[in-house]
Amino acid sequence: MIIATIAFYAFAAVLIAAALMVITAKNPVHSVLFLILAFFNAAGLFVLLGAEFIAMILVIVYVGAVAVLFLFVVMMLDINFADMRKGAMQYVPVGLAVALILLVELFLLYQSWSFAPQILGNVTPMNVGGADNTRQIGQVLYTDYVFPFQVSGLILLVAMLGAIVLTHRKRAGVLRQRVATQVSRTQAESMELQKVETGKGIE
Repeated sequence: MIIATIAFYAFAAVLIAAALMVITAKNPVHSVLFLILAFFNAAGLFVLLGAEFIAMILVIVYVGAVAVLFLFVVMMLDINFADMRKGAMQYVPVGLAVALILLVELFLLYQSWSFAPQILGNVTPMNVGGADNTRQIGQVLYTDYVFPFQVSGLILLVAMLGAIVLTHRKRAGVLRQRVATQVSRTQAESMELQKVETGKGIE
């Protein structure tokens, strides 16, 4: 119990520090790296809560895809961030006001939050039958909701193909592989025999 408490405070402290560095770091690449660190620590907190499936999804999706994509985009695009920061201080009061309003709303929501007694009576523990939550999520997902799961996968596949088609452009001067042309080549088209006389080269 003491080890879990120490791990919780360690993950939480690093998570808060990394989140602050994300918005305060001057280098955008450093911001993305601190964002990846924050995701890893958030995944550690979910593991401590017993939600290892959410922790795995957080690492695979957000760290493995989103954060790495942000990192490559920031590193590949030649953006002058110094020019973008000019005049940003004039929006600080508006941002602080919006943040204060959201904080007050969250506080009021937390104060008025309550569970209905009938809902609390129907709550079942996650370790029913001795299985962890990942196994239970898999059993529910691939039995009761297998059709919506397959449909969502099909929608994502169509979206991916649409993105590839929209971004696929033909540009002049770029060599492209033509498999049919390569396969249909004959030996006569691929090789040319030259008769070279002794002491002379090919003119």
